[in-house]
Amino acid sequence: MNRRVVITGVGPVSSIGTGADAFTESLKAGRSGISPITGFDPTGFPHIHAGEVDDFDPKGLLERISPQDWGRTSLFAASASRLAVTDAGIDPTELSRSAAGSCMGTTGGESQVLEALTEHALTVGFEGVDRDRMGQIPSSRLAVAANRELGLTGEALTLSTACSASNYAIGHAYDQIHTGEQDYMLAGGADSVNRWSHAGFYRLGAVAERDCRPFDKDRTGIITGEGGAVVFLESLESALGRGARIYAEVLGYGLNCDADHMTAPNKDSIVQCTRIAHGNAGIDQSDVDYICAHGTGTPANDLTEATAMTEAFDANTPPISSVKSMLGHTMGAASGFSAIATVLGMHRSFLPPTINFAMLDPDIPHIDPVPNRAREQTVNIAQVNGFAFGGNNAITIFGRYA
Repeated sequence: MNRRVVITGVGPVSSIGTGADAFTESLKAGRSGISPITGFDPTGFPHIHAGEVDDFDPKGLLERISPQDWGRTSLFAASASRLAVTDAGIDPTELSRSAAGSCMGTTGGESQVLEALTEHALTVGFEGVDRDRMGQIPSSRLAVAANRELGLTGEALTLSTACSASNYAIGHAYDQIHTGEQDYMLAGGADSVNRWSHAGFYRLGAVAERDCRPFDKDRTGIITGEGGAVVFLESLESALGRGARIYAEVLGYGLNCDADHMTAPNKDSIVQCTRIAHGNAGIDQSDVDYICAHGTGTPANDLTEATAMTEAFDANTPPISSVKSMLGHTMGAASGFSAIATVLGMHRSFLPPTINFAMLDPDIPHIDPVPNRAREQTVNIAQVNGFAFGGNNAITIFGRYA
């Protein structure tokens, strides 16, 4: 059917704010959501900070599902989905009787649940393991939770392409509406701070002590984070027909997987993914006004990404900032938060900043990281980068709708 696809609702549940207004104000203020870890006992870890959602109250956000029946990550996904639908201003009963579904991305799924059950089994024994909690482990429950919370009868798909998973989800949701297979879609991702991922990234030497400093010459690594990030998509015709506010149009996306290295990014593959995304969106590189970077804050990833963007844009790279400097690395939700930050910025004419910034890495001289302060700027076309372990690259492209 080749329908145009727009975003009319956003649902951030994050360490810097829950809901569109709170999230926007924190982005504009350059607020940090990093604090000492409370989700597990960090004793013994030299680095003990993360971007946790300290004030998360699913009972205050959810209307249909019971929090005790779901793991923390599924509750992030369902809560963010409820917020996105409310923000879109559409009657949930309309969704229930329409072709509507969800697609959620994740890295660790319900790892918090699995860790708690494992600890119980090791200390108490397997006979005391809660069978109902065992049923909360499958990562597929993220999308199921979103569908059940909103009464959706369409597909409920969870993708586990790690840190680019939300971009994969948004691309899939775009296809579903663009082709007419679905009328409405919720897309994004969710993950929770947990011991195994914090320990794993620390053992890789990739965790910063306190601050994430993307593109800074003294950057030392990521800060782990969590939350739920969901956008509500529908056709342009539908949005105009119901008088909805339109944040942005989804112009297209690009995906590739080089499988070159388990953890190290591949510059040539990222350049190729950028060109695939531009071609799919029907734009030229010179049309892009802003890039929301993957921007993890590790020496290798930032150097590779910045070098790839410099090559893909012929050394005319548009402003490129990283919201991970504020949120931490929210894993499967990361590119979902980047997409929300981008379309909110497009709608309200500002660029989110890269905070904790002191001096640009001299090895990447051709970039503007929007240092420390949000910048007033009209953005007509924006690019959101998402690059994951294993070379799973995903880039989404958004356009200003006027």
